Amino acid sequence: MNLITEPGPTPGSVVSPSGVVLCVPDGWTLLEPGDATLTRRVKAAGPSWTVQEKQGRRTFSRGVWAAAETISRIRAELEEERSTEAYAKKRQSDLVRRERVQEAYVEDFHAAIISFLNFHPEHGPLAEKLARLVTIHATPVGSGTVARTRTIPIGRRAEAAVIAWMRHQTTGYDAMPIARVKGRRREVRRMLAGRSRELLQVYRSGPSTPEDCPLAAAARRIRENP
Repeated sequence: MNLITEPGPTPGSVVSPSGVVLCVPDGWTLLEPGDATLTRRVKAAGPSWTVQEKQGRRTFSRGVWAAAETISRIRAELEEERSTEAYAKKRQSDLVRRERVQEAYVEDFHAAIISFLNFHPEHGPLAEKLARLVTIHATPVGSGTVARTRTIPIGRRAEAAVIAWMRHQTTGYDAMPIARVKGRRREVRRMLAGRSRELLQVYRSGPSTPEDCPLAAAARRIRENP
């Protein structure tokens, strides 16, 4: 039986989806996360308990419990497979393909940000600067940002990434004391997002710029201290 569990209260225990504390069967060991292929094959080979822990909105893998003999056997098979020349060539080919896919995505995401900003032509340089900064921050593989979320259209990803970047770079959010009340942080983010959208609208409306603009100041600061 393959279960999705949570860490248990004591070593060698897990919590089932129904909330029951289960002791790990004798002869099982924990396969640490990090080798996706090994983990996938171990889970397909027989009973296993996947351990996941939720922190905030993110869920982290804490490994997979399975028979030690199964893990040892599959690890040895995988090491032998990975030692072949054919595997090395395939890995290199996959790496090149992933790099091309990533490069294409970075270009598409940058273009989506420019489209979302839609600044007046007079502010074209600032739009380009902002798009580049947000793209560099948001698109790296494994960054965990909204830009890596494929469940929403790229235009919405671009918008969310810009608003998130502005929250951290143009507001006092990071140093803001926020009461530990359910929904309060979300309320603050919504308020700051509204202000950021109002500021962006100024740059869309015409050539004039607001005095002491935090957006322009952030762009200058990061340019001077990359």
